[in-house]
Amino acid sequence: MKRIVEEDFDVASVLQELRHPEEGALALFFGSVRDNSAGKSVRRLRYEVYREMAEAYIRRIEEEVRKEVGVRRVLVLHRTGDLAPGERTIMVAAVSRHRQEAFEACRKALERVKAEAPIWKKEVYESGEAWVRHRNTDTHQED
Repeated sequence: MKRIVEEDFDVASVLQELRHPEEGALALFFGSVRDNSAGKSVRRLRYEVYREMAEAYIRRIEEEVRKEVGVRRVLVLHRTGDLAPGERTIMVAAVSRHRQEAFEACRKALERVKAEAPIWKKEVYESGEAWVRHRNTDTHQED
């Protein structure tokens, strides 16, 4: 399965792929384009990706988080291209025996992809545009 995609996520296919009879928890996270940022009206986001490298980074992060947290599977899919407010941008899924580990794996994978993967985000406003750096969600400060 490709990790970098142009189209919206096929959630039903992902859920089917992640099913496992030994696991009791599946955590999903979806990120979407907001219509505003720092008081500016956002018309769209543009994601630019170094596809081959991003795929490798994401796969490595999935495996490292899987081992670190002790879950069966971690899966990250990220969109590329121009996306309008309300469109989904990223999907993170984790499957484990218990919910705590699934939630933890989801969060760790999300934060690592945002910080490490060669994926760049540009916000396009009604007047102007700007590249956006990853925001550390624990402190709400720019990295």
